[in-house]
Amino acid sequence: MAIDGGLDPATEAFVAHRNLLFTVAYEMLGSAADAEDVLQETWLLWAKVPLGDVLDRRAYLVRITTRQALNRLRTLSRRRESYVGQWLPEPLLTTPDVAQDVELADSLSIAMLLVLETLAPTERAVFVLREVFALEYGEIAEAVGKTPAAVRQIAHRARAHVAARRPREVVSQAQTRTAVEAFARAAATGDLQGLLDILAPNVVVLSDGGGIKQAMPRPVVGAARAVRLLAAGLAVVGPAMTLERVQVNGCPALIMRLDGELESVMAVHVEDGRIAGVYVVRNPEKLSRVERQNALTR
Repeated sequence: MAIDGGLDPATEAFVAHRNLLFTVAYEMLGSAADAEDVLQETWLLWAKVPLGDVLDRRAYLVRITTRQALNRLRTLSRRRESYVGQWLPEPLLTTPDVAQDVELADSLSIAMLLVLETLAPTERAVFVLREVFALEYGEIAEAVGKTPAAVRQIAHRARAHVAARRPREVVSQAQTRTAVEAFARAAATGDLQGLLDILAPNVVVLSDGGGIKQAMPRPVVGAARAVRLLAAGLAVVGPAMTLERVQVNGCPALIMRLDGELESVMAVHVEDGRIAGVYVVRNPEKLSRVERQNALTR
């Protein structure tokens, strides 16, 4: 609602923090579509709140968003059990400033989001709010409906779980960009030895077609197997394929097009200068957010 040509206080607060709220919801859900639904639910609840009773509007909005995302996350966990093939997070084309925040970009990477998928819903919420957004334990306790002491225990357990599964090191944007560019050159020229050289020996390739597009039903492990798979795909598409270097989830990645039409997004995880993880999203229902930049913040 507008007041004297401007926004009313509730709308103004929501708009001011919208990018933050979207980032919180997306980090918890790995789905932009579901994050948008959570923001809609947050707005409907926020619009009913007496603002005179709110001391910290940002914290209050984050609390509502977290609770709604938790509700949806529990539903999504059941839905993903019946997902056709491998599930990957929904990729986002991000603005340059996201890559400049190293910690945020690391938390948004496809590799990290897959690690967060292994956490229980409350553990994921606590980890995201504490480790990514640096909220105090008391604030997190209000958001997840636990005591501060319980939140501390959950945070400790979640950190240990993530540490055991996350990538060994935070790789610089420059290292990832170099690997992505080497992969793109080798793929564009059909240089199979070049592909083999840039892939780590134990590389893992995951692809998500959602039952709509053809994709591998299981992970492909090993550089030799990965190159054979890629060679077969390159032989089919030939010169009809183009590769566009972009920033996806704050990290260098590739958009693949066939005859100019969006076909898939490829994100990578790099270790020791070579690609150790390849994540290919082909499900068209997950590709709407790679045609325009998304502003994420914390």
